[in-house]
Amino acid sequence: MNKKVPKSNLDSKIPTMYIGMDLHKKYLQIAALDENGKLISNSRIDNNLVEVDKFFKDINNENPKVVMESSGIWYNIYEYLSKQKHLDVVLSNPIKTKAIATAKIKTDKLDALKLADLLRGGYIAECYIPDKKTMDLRELVRHRFTLVKMRTKMKNKIHSIILMKGVRITGGIHPFTRKHIEKLKEVKDYRIDGYLRMIESLDSEINDVSRKIKTCVNESDIARLLMTIPGIGYYSALVIVSEIGGDINRFPDSSHLCSYAGLVPSTHSSGGITYHGSITKTGSKYLRWVMIECVRAHIRNYKNTSITKFYERLARSKGNSKAVVAAASKLLKVVYWIIKERREYVPNIAVKES
Repeated sequence: MNKKVPKSNLDSKIPTMYIGMDLHKKYLQIAALDENGKLISNSRIDNNLVEVDKFFKDINNENPKVVMESSGIWYNIYEYLSKQKHLDVVLSNPIKTKAIATAKIKTDKLDALKLADLLRGGYIAECYIPDKKTMDLRELVRHRFTLVKMRTKMKNKIHSIILMKGVRITGGIHPFTRKHIEKLKEVKDYRIDGYLRMIESLDSEINDVSRKIKTCVNESDIARLLMTIPGIGYYSALVIVSEIGGDINRFPDSSHLCSYAGLVPSTHSSGGITYHGSITKTGSKYLRWVMIECVRAHIRNYKNTSITKFYERLARSKGNSKAVVAAASKLLKVVYWIIKERREYVPNIAVKES
């Protein structure tokens, strides 16, 4: 005999609304679907928190689920919506989401609708959302990265000018030391003088940001442990900490961390034949960049380590570029276990592979 379900229990289920948000600099396209996939609305609002707040206050639903794609403007809106207790907000990985739902016809309305429908079907590939502290660290180290990149651009401009003018600065003077700068000023070129003033200003900004980074490193136990690894300095350590995030256990093993950094070879398998190509370059480009820089410093300055011996052995058969990338992946596995086990680096200890 079937048990009769009380009416109060039947009425207790609140229908879910699925909302997809397509984000743009000036506006947001927002599509809303009911549980059956019926379109409730697909509207455009201005990209500001006042309009966002008004939109979500006006919707007639007590159980809305919201999805938006990761982009350059997601954080402010995500942070605001995630603080609203009645909203369930997720961030979609744009690369994986596009792989699931590609379309030849692309409009803002269709994109928002597609996101809402994928959320309803449970097909959203979610992004990891770092906490506020980790986000602040990321912004700090990336800001320094941008400043250094700008300074390098200015220096390259000066190099191109002196080459064009046929100027030779001799005497074994290292570029952009005090003596080198004095020689550059003697060229009497207004472009060089302008670039030197900009470099001086950038030097001041970089030094100021570097002091802030050193303070953050002193406050981070993990960063100090990473600095025991040859080739990893204070800045590199904080980049690694900020890119990995606060919980290393979100990576099941060291290979998953290498995949997150895009330091694993692409694979194509068909008909029983497997091909391995160049590295995937997906995930965190900053983590991939800093690990390659760290491994270059490692093999340049530390000659008798397992990482350097691995690099030298591979370089003989595969060439320098491939060997550097493979060594960077191996060094990242060392980073994984240092963080996982909360211990200092021990030279020439075999790296666990998983």
